[in-house]
Amino acid sequence: MREIIDGCCIGYRDFGEFLREHFDCKVQKISINAGFTCPNRDGVKGTGGCTYCNNQTFNPAYCKSEKSVTVQIEEGKRFFAHKYPDMQFLAYFQAYTNTYGELEQIKRLYEEALSVDGVKGLIIGTRPDCMPDELIKYIVELSKRAFVLVEYGVESSCNATLELINRGHSWSDSVDAIMRTVQAGLPCGVHIIAGLPGEDEETLISTADKLSQLPLSTVKLHQLQLIKGTRLARQVQEEALSVKQWSVTEYIDLCLEFIKHMAPSIAIERFTSQSPDELLLSPRWGLKNYEFTNLLNNAIRRNKVVQGSALTLR
Repeated sequence: MREIIDGCCIGYRDFGEFLREHFDCKVQKISINAGFTCPNRDGVKGTGGCTYCNNQTFNPAYCKSEKSVTVQIEEGKRFFAHKYPDMQFLAYFQAYTNTYGELEQIKRLYEEALSVDGVKGLIIGTRPDCMPDELIKYIVELSKRAFVLVEYGVESSCNATLELINRGHSWSDSVDAIMRTVQAGLPCGVHIIAGLPGEDEETLISTADKLSQLPLSTVKLHQLQLIKGTRLARQVQEEALSVKQWSVTEYIDLCLEFIKHMAPSIAIERFTSQSPDELLLSPRWGLKNYEFTNLLNNAIRRNKVVQGSALTLR
């Protein structure tokens, strides 16, 4: 979302701009739950998963692990069919850790997704400690015949936070995975959460500065949401931990600073996430994602925000 105001290019590089550099048509992500788990769930590194996590909050209705990858994609295609008649699709392996398992099984699932008519590529969501070199080599070969974006759940650059939320990996693991992925020739994105326990505005901006030193293609940001049934929600309710509770205005101001501290070459895919109302405890802003985006874009215009304007690259 960039505009020219008073001779200045304001705003930020969005995900649409990134996609237009790779596709000459409209493309839509279709989320897939391929039945993977995580090493902090199955006992390899821990149990219970991340303390904030409930995958029900971001899986669409058609995204169920008991359905095959093909069925999920076909149902997703029908779900989005009303948007554009000539829409093409990216299979988004979203739920849990989509590089964690036997290599041949992972290959089979990726190949199945790419065999569905209209699927032009993959987005692979995973953890930075679950990307072996052998799998990177396979994904590089895959990228010669289809678009592939690898997306790591980094969440924070603060090791104390990562330990507190039971991530099971460190910031150095994230840097290592990002560098190995990009050096292999693959575009790489990351996911960050604002407002994790013990973190504030300064912590998020520090993470933005650190990310901007890395050769990333995309970043996804959203506010921490307290979800019913999660360990973090119980910890906050029992006052064992506290988390930031930003108003919409305060969070928009934080997003403006995030934009200013993000390298101009990195596409910012999103700033918020919207969980099902019946699961969400807080923050309850009462806004759809597009409504928040409109408020943010108005603030960008009003304040003439320029991506990277506050960043000093080392």
